[in-house]
Amino acid sequence: MTKKIFWEDPYQTRLLTQVSKIEGNDICLASTIFFAFSGGQESDTGSIGGHAVLAARKEGHDLLYTLPDAHGLHPGQDVEVCIDWERRYRLMRLHFAAELVLELFYKSLPGIGKAGAHIAQDKARIDFAWSESIAPLLPAYAEQVQAIIAANLDIRCAFDDEVAERRYWEIAGFSRVPCGGTHVKRTGELGQIRLKRNNIGRGKERVEIYLVP
Repeated sequence: MTKKIFWEDPYQTRLLTQVSKIEGNDICLASTIFFAFSGGQESDTGSIGGHAVLAARKEGHDLLYTLPDAHGLHPGQDVEVCIDWERRYRLMRLHFAAELVLELFYKSLPGIGKAGAHIAQDKARIDFAWSESIAPLLPAYAEQVQAIIAANLDIRCAFDDEVAERRYWEIAGFSRVPCGGTHVKRTGELGQIRLKRNNIGRGKERVEIYLVP
C-alpha cells in the first residue's frame, strides 16, 4: 500500500521516498505526495527522481506513476518527488469550492442528482440530473458560498475507515462529506469565486466554478 502523505499534509511539495516496485515504465513508491486522478480531481504534475511524471493512476491501494522510457530507476532506490505547487493549490481551492456548491444544491434541491464532476486547474464543474435551468439559483448560491469563505471556517479532514482508506471533510455545523481529495485547511483560502451555468443537454445542468484573480 502506498502511504499517501498528501492526505497528512496537502501543502508538502517535496518528499524523499523509495521506489517499491517497477513494471516497465510504471513505478510505485513507498510513500507519495503526488495525487493521482480520483473523484474528478485531476492528477498533480511534477517529477520523480528527476523524471517527469507522464501519468498517474490508482490501482487498489497503490498509486502507479508512468515515467519516460529508460528512466533507469530500480526497486529500493531513494528518489525525490516534486510537485507543481501552483497547480496543486489551485486544484485544492477549486475542489473545495465545488464541494461547497454541491452541498448547497443538495441542501436546497431535494432529489437533485450529481451526474459527474471534474476539477481542473482553470475551473471546476459539476453536472446535475435536473430538468430546470439552474441559472436563477446561481446568484444566491454564489453569495452563500462567499459568506462561508469570508467566515474563514476550519475544514477538518480525517478517516472514516483507515484500512479501507475512506476519508471525509467536515465543517462544523455545515456538513460532513465523504471525499478522498486534497483540501485546504480553511475556507478563507478559496478567495473570490464565480459561478456560471452551462446547458449540456435536456435534463442535464452544469455549473462551472472559477477562481477570480
